[in-house]
Parts: sequence; structure tokens; C-alpha cells
Amino acid sequence: MKKFNVCIVGGGSTYTLGFLKSFVRMRKEFPLQKLVLFDTDKERQDPIGQFGDILFKEQFPELDFTYTTDIKEAYEGMDFVFMQMRTGGLPMRAKDEHIPFSMNLIGQETCGAGGMAYGLRSTVDMIKAVRDVRHYAPDAWILNYSNPAAIVAEALRREFPEDKRILNICDQPENVVRSCSRLLGCSWEELDPVYFGLNHFGWFTNIYDINTGEDLLPKIRELVKENGFLPQDAEQRDPSWLDTYGMVEEMMNDFPDYLPNTYNQYYLYPEYKVNHLDHEYTRADEVINGREKRVFEECKEVIATGTLGDKFDDISDAHAEMMIEVAVSIAYNKNDRHIMIVENNGAIANMQDDAMVEVACELGANGPRPLGVGNIPQFYLGLLVNQVSSEKLLVDVYYENSYQKALEAFTLNRLINDTKKAREVLDALIEANKGMWPELN
Repeated sequence: MKKFNVCIVGGGSTYTLGFLKSFVRMRKEFPLQKLVLFDTDKERQDPIGQFGDILFKEQFPELDFTYTTDIKEAYEGMDFVFMQMRTGGLPMRAKDEHIPFSMNLIGQETCGAGGMAYGLRSTVDMIKAVRDVRHYAPDAWILNYSNPAAIVAEALRREFPEDKRILNICDQPENVVRSCSRLLGCSWEELDPVYFGLNHFGWFTNIYDINTGEDLLPKIRELVKENGFLPQDAEQRDPSWLDTYGMVEEMMNDFPDYLPNTYNQYYLYPEYKVNHLDHEYTRADEVINGREKRVFEECKEVIATGTLGDKFDDISDAHAEMMIEVAVSIAYNKNDRHIMIVENNGAIANMQDDAMVEVACELGANGPRPLGVGNIPQFYLGLLVNQVSSEKLLVDVYYENSYQKALEAFTLNRLINDTKKAREVLDALIEANKGMWPELN
């Protein structure tokens, strides 16, 4: 059986630990020959790499595992490159969230002004990263889940139009499906979702039982009314995530036809959210003081003792498992279904063909085959066309260095929706992102 070479870009991410453990748990489904962590920040990556040295020595000793800051060492000979970079790190994420809040606009990692700031930074670095990968590994599959995925996907579509081995994917739709399985008391693998939208802005029209074909969405709707909605791994989540999932009940009360992606709350209730979120302690602050500390403390303890002890368990990591399952579906031409970000080309019949939409796809050795959803209702179409227009204008900014296009993109965004506010927050973000954005004229 072929064994695969994998590189994780963003080896210093707090999500990497989940990948390392999941590669151990899933080594029969996805056998690895070599695993390389790559990050430009050696100080962040080293403790995670040292944790990996101990983990694999005890649990997967035959694996060739390294971690590096050298591009050639990272990419050469890779079959799969998992992209999870965060341009600017958490300090810039904090600015993305705090600067809009200072103007009474939503500060969020992937939505609104903060997401757009992050999107321009990510576009610059992702395009360079893909070029580097293609220099050293021309045939590698690039699995991108760097945020904000919608903006990054649009930029990569334009920059590499003939490259069919770049896939853009987000774990949030699957997280919602897994959360439905918690509500239903079944395995998430028994659920077959139908989904349409853009990244972090979409809806489930149906969730079928794969055994009987029954549409379980009516039952889910009733259970949400009775019990609310929690993430599958609620016990491991920070408080803001519990609040985020809690909004699903309100969204379904107002728009009962479909089950929403959790991020829809920002687009549907921007005024409510900006007035109820903590402007002084954002999700970035929560991550810095929560997941960051937990992950690096775990690494520190394992490195100090030189053994895993009780730091390896069988707790599922949905994010890592999903990305590995994507690679498995490609590697073995399984044609499993995954919700992915693809060029529309009729998948949503009444949206423009070159929109990067998020729909269920069959995924195999030749890439994704989108499953069409037909025409979507006017309300949802209006929301999505507005957002995709904002995202496309923002990618124009990268190519044209145009302040005017940036102002148009920010004005059009539903979380800003006012030219004077757009100009104010845009100017502040230009200042904050000097050296990381294109120079605007």
C-alpha cells in the first residue's frame, strides 16, 4: 500500500496538535511515509514539533517526521500540502477585531471589515505559498483551509485558473452536521447533507438519513426549538463558540425553511451582534488566553517529562479528521461527499458561474464534482450576490492596488453598508496593515 508524504503549512498553529494526534489515530486509513511541519515562526513551531517527536516515537515510530522553516525541505516530494496559515498571527487578528469595534462595527475574524483585512493579507501570502509549492512539488494536492476561505478561494481561482489540484474547504459545515448528530443521537456519518452558500454564509436545505432516505431537517428543527443547539464538542469549546451555536435557534425561528451555518448570524443580525459582543474582549483575546495557553502548556508538559503520559487520548478532532478524510477520498478515489468551495458553473443555477460557492461535492482522484442545488429563493440569492460582489471587489484590490475598489468592497459589505463608515474603517485598516497589504492608490 502506498504511503504518503504530507506537509502542514502553519506548523505552529494551535490546531496542529490535533492533526498530529489524528494522523496517529487514522494511520491505517491514511498511511504516512513522511510528515513535515513548516512555519516561518520557528519559536511557535518548535514546541509543537518537539511534542510531535515524542508522540510519534511512542505511537508511530516508523513515521519520518520533521519540522522546518526551509521552503525546499518543506515542499519537495510532497503528495499533499495542508494549508493553515495565519498571516499576521494572532496580534493582527486582534487588530482585525478591535479596530472595527472601535467604530461600532462588527469585529470578526472572517466576516465584515476584519475578515476583509485578513483576506487581503492572506491573499498576498497564499499566492506566494502556492507558487513555492508548485516549484518543488508540481503534482501535490494543495488542501487550503486558511481563512477567510471565500476570499482566498477567489484569489486562487484567478491566479491559478488551470491548477485543478488546489482545493478550498472549510470545516464549519461539517461541524454543524456533527452537531446535528449530537442532537439526533446518531453518528454524523449517517447524515447526508444538501448545502448551498458561500464560505461562512450558507444553509442546509436537507439532511438525509443515509440508511432510510428520510429528510431529518423537520426533526432537527423541532429538536432545536426544544433543546437549542450545541456544537458536537461543546465540552471542549470556548464560551463564545457556545454563544455562536446558540444563535442557530433564533435564526431558525426567523427563517425556518433551512438550517443555517452558524456564521450567518453576523449577516442577519449585524446591529444586534455589534451591540451584544464584548468590544474589549474579542474572540482573538479568548483564543490567546484559552486555546493558545492550553495547547502550548500541553506541549510544555510533554517536553518536560519526555513522554506523552495521559496526553494522548481517543477524543475526536473534527477539524483534523475532516481534512485527513478529504485527502483519503482523493488518494483512494473514494468519491465521498464533502462540502467544498468550488467555482459555481451552474451548481447554484441562478448565481453567476464564476462565483466561488460552497456546495456538497463528490471528491475523488480527479478532484471535486459539485452536486447542483438548482435555483435558490430570492431572499438567499440577494444575500449571497451582495456578499460575493463584495469579495470579488476585494480581490480586485489585490490585482489593481485600487483604493476605490476597496471602498466599494467595504461599502457593499452587509456588516458595514455605509460609505462614510467604510472609508473610516478602511483607512484605519490600511494603516494597521502597512507592509502586509498591497499599496493602494
